[in-house]
Amino acid sequence: MPKLAVFDFDSTLMDGETIDFLAKPLGLEEQVASITERAMEGELDFFKSLVARVALLEGLEKTKVDAICEDLPMMPGAFKVVQGLKERGYTVICFSGGFRNATAPAAIALGLDADFSNFLHSEKGILTGQVGGEMMYSDAKGDMIVRMQKLLGVSREDTLVVGDGANDLSMFAHADTRIAFCARPVLKEAATHCVDEKDLTQILDIVDSI
Repeated sequence: MPKLAVFDFDSTLMDGETIDFLAKPLGLEEQVASITERAMEGELDFFKSLVARVALLEGLEKTKVDAICEDLPMMPGAFKVVQGLKERGYTVICFSGGFRNATAPAAIALGLDADFSNFLHSEKGILTGQVGGEMMYSDAKGDMIVRMQKLLGVSREDTLVVGDGANDLSMFAHADTRIAFCARPVLKEAATHCVDEKDLTQILDIVDSI
């Protein structure tokens, strides 16, 4: 039977929040990180928080964005967990409320089967502070995972999801194996398993035990 593993990207496959790294050259890291934290705790609407944070990036050069995104630190165990899950018959993809500038190179490096994320708009090589895409809303990951399950012929029983924040709740609703990774309390409450240290290889132990 086909199996599907879906990972969040920021603070799950990647050690940190992409938008925080992008805000640093502008001196706005703390301001952006504060909004990010509240959104991940479920205190702010994800769409509104994303639009507000991206607006602060206006004026950043796209070449700088791409350079930062190509050098993001992967979470300990990221390469091994992707390889291990694929060896166990899983299609491995990531859903991100972040940006293709980051997920596309990471998907190639990690060997992911696909990545779904948002697009930072730019004009003449400069970010406009606008964003678009299918991962902008709190229910976006849930909607996409249902489409992936239908496309691949995978049941919820054979679906594994891994995330850390409130915007992962919608995909947790469609999987029988739900792993909260170094997660906020709101996501732990919806999880079947929790990993509380930065070691993605522990997920392979969970998979092998079920």
